[in-house]
Amino acid sequence: MKKTILILLTLIGVLSAGGKGKVTKSESKSTQIITGAEQLDAYLTILKDKKVGLMANQTTVVKDKHLVDILLENGIDLKFAFIPEHGFRGTIERGEDVNNDVDSKTGLPLYSLYGENHQADSLVRSVDIMIFDIQDVGARFYTYVVGMHNVMQLCANNDRPIIILDRPNPNGEQVDGPVRKDDKFKSDISFHKVAMIHGLTIGELAQMINGEGWLDKGKKCNLTVIPLKNYSHKSRYKLPVIPSPSLPNYLSVRLFPSLCLFEATDCSIGRGTDFPFQVIGYSDPSFGDFTFTPESKVGMSAHVEQQENLCYGIDLRTLEPDSIRFTLKYVLDFYSKAPDKFFARPEFFDKLAGTDKLRKQIVEGWTEEQIRDSWKEELAEYKTMRKKYLLYKDFE
Repeated sequence: MKKTILILLTLIGVLSAGGKGKVTKSESKSTQIITGAEQLDAYLTILKDKKVGLMANQTTVVKDKHLVDILLENGIDLKFAFIPEHGFRGTIERGEDVNNDVDSKTGLPLYSLYGENHQADSLVRSVDIMIFDIQDVGARFYTYVVGMHNVMQLCANNDRPIIILDRPNPNGEQVDGPVRKDDKFKSDISFHKVAMIHGLTIGELAQMINGEGWLDKGKKCNLTVIPLKNYSHKSRYKLPVIPSPSLPNYLSVRLFPSLCLFEATDCSIGRGTDFPFQVIGYSDPSFGDFTFTPESKVGMSAHVEQQENLCYGIDLRTLEPDSIRFTLKYVLDFYSKAPDKFFARPEFFDKLAGTDKLRKQIVEGWTEEQIRDSWKEELAEYKTMRKKYLLYKDFE
């Protein structure tokens, strides 16, 4: 079983280009970060003799083994798994339908929570307890946390407890960007009223969702977080399994917060190449000397507008990942070169930003410093709220 799982994970490209990478330069084996899922003794006893449901994907692993296999091997009565965007094995294209399925390895029924699922309430009522274990990357527009919110809501509605197996935030030493306040801009890519780079682990965010009354009708779920060991918000963490097809390595995960806004433009950020979220380009030589051609690849097709087009731009692959922080400089630079073409999908841009103010500021010629000054107050308020839910030592 172990060998089969390793072969499958390798074939679908889920192993990070950076290797396991859990131990940072400053960490020894004795201080290696231990995820919630790895602490079997902390939750297997809770699950014993209970019917269990799980929300999972390809990141739901303990070292080189999927949690589904571990639970079954330990005699846990696992009934089903909910799956998020990109599916159970992480190979489905962004935004594509995720259908109900069966895990070919175990026969476990899989039910999509990416979109409406009319069976969801009855499924949750059919078990005694739910588990959530999926890796987040720390940006508000990453949709896995919406799946967590939905499972928490289902548990609250149906009087079922939930265990969150916490995982590190690979961008967890930052809190930055505008805070989504107006529900007009609420969507799956701007679901919670948090900063664009929220600086929380999934366990901390779950506590915030519960504590701030963000579930429907202010309900609270019976929440247990299995916390990380040897982690702080100063820690650096290279994901052992890639979280989605277009984030294939540590560098792409670190650049994701700064480059995702380009998804609402006709510029390419490398989808459909071997280096997504590590380059920026447009089909015009004035955009830069570096060239690449996006194609259609499994799980990460290029924007239709740039697919098969020769793009000119910049190559970010020489950057040191740990030095990267969220910045607007790439957006401002590319906008300045083609202001009439840049905002191809303005409403989508506003949803990514969680506000229409950012787009308007860019159009009006604001500098990055001026834009950052404009969100200082709301960011300070968010940071004060955030501190109430921290489980680990902060970076400040």
